[in-house]
Amino acid sequence: MTKIIGLTGGIGSGKTTVANYFASKGIPVYIADEAAKAIMNDKIVIEEVKAIFPDENVVQNNGFLNRKLIRELVFNNKSKLNLLNRIIHPRVKSDFENWLNKNKKSKFIIKEVAILFETNGQQYCDATILVTAPIETRIKRVLERDKTSRENILQIINNQLPEEEKIKLATYVITNENLNITYKTVDNLIEILKKI
Repeated sequence: MTKIIGLTGGIGSGKTTVANYFASKGIPVYIADEAAKAIMNDKIVIEEVKAIFPDENVVQNNGFLNRKLIRELVFNNKSKLNLLNRIIHPRVKSDFENWLNKNKKSKFIIKEVAILFETNGQQYCDATILVTAPIETRIKRVLERDKTSRENILQIINNQLPEEEKIKLATYVITNENLNITYKTVDNLIEILKKI
């Protein structure tokens, strides 16, 4: 039976870097956010999402959803977020199950989920990995990567589960400050995960 290893980390922690490194070692990696983006391009999904926001123009001229606007609309609106999640999450779950079936010969796979602990997703994993980094490092990374403000990043961080809580829930923690050390940690972890 293929083991499911959940990989998560707050914004700017470097979880994608870690996910890519696992993939470079030949380990199948499922990126839940990428799957959700693809699902949001489905015509039926576009219609369902449009119905949640009748007063907003959430569909762009190209016919696809304006994900940036939708993120802003649900950011402080729990009920709209729940409605959106009810459309997207079951489809991502089904997509993951199909993907897992295709990778069932692997000893273990990595499932990268930004809000793994926030959605209690760890209950569906055999083990979890939390990627973490000091808050200033995370802010610096996101400022370099995205056209955004420090205030906006802090708002996102404050909306996510506190780091201390995530550390308590994680099976393994990778502190991602020095890339060489991070890669060595992942190499060691791969050997551990082969045995679980």
